[in-house]
Amino acid sequence: MPPGTYTLLVELAEPATIEFGARGEHDLDAGWYAYTGSAFGPGGLSRVERHRDVAAGRNDARHWHVDYLLGHPDTRLAEAVTSEHADAECTVARRIRAATGVDGVGALGASDCDCETHLASASKRERLAAAVRAAHVANADADGSDGQDDSSV
Repeated sequence: MPPGTYTLLVELAEPATIEFGARGEHDLDAGWYAYTGSAFGPGGLSRVERHRDVAAGRNDARHWHVDYLLGHPDTRLAEAVTSEHADAECTVARRIRAATGVDGVGALGASDCDCETHLASASKRERLAAAVRAAHVANADADGSDGQDDSSV
């Protein structure tokens, strides 16, 4: 698969305390979470499939912060939106937070950059999903990449 930037839309059905590896425990409210990452290593955006496997319980390995969220029994990976060939992880994450006006969740997903976080939350799916799609479309418009809804899960 080609490389690119992706955002996973994740539902957390019940409030939970989740340990995010070295980042420690975080108390998360029930609701919707958008995690933005990039996949420029071997396999490119096939990383999204790996995240789906973690969410489905077919893979127990926790390599990225989002894996701790996806591996929690009260979560569901609902959707993945990708921008092929776009190295825009930080830009997309900032656009999502700006569009929703929500605070991010404690330094998660941003350990290799200067961003505060790459995990945003909202109580309603529609608001967060619209912000995710708009962020990827804006990125595609800005650089000519393909911001696309990868699929609902």
